[in-house]
Amino acid sequence: MPTIFEWKGWKFLFFSLDRAEPPHIHVRKDRKELKLWLDPVRVAYNRRVPDHEVNAIIDVVNEHRKEFIDAWKRYFG
Repeated sequence: MPTIFEWKGWKFLFFSLDRAEPPHIHVRKDRKELKLWLDPVRVAYNRRVPDHEVNAIIDVVNEHRKEFIDAWKRYFG
């Protein structure tokens, strides 16, 4: 479960078993979690993340999307 990025207490990561799915990122803080597809960036699921935080996280993912996709490719080949 490599953490790729951290922002305001949020950890951006993926799981080693995720390789069968399209590129995506899990975003976690406390008991909140989002899963975001990376191409295009959109919410796959939301667990307890308020809308205003979802919007801010989507902005961060859009800003760092290339880094996340590059990390995905390095990890999964």
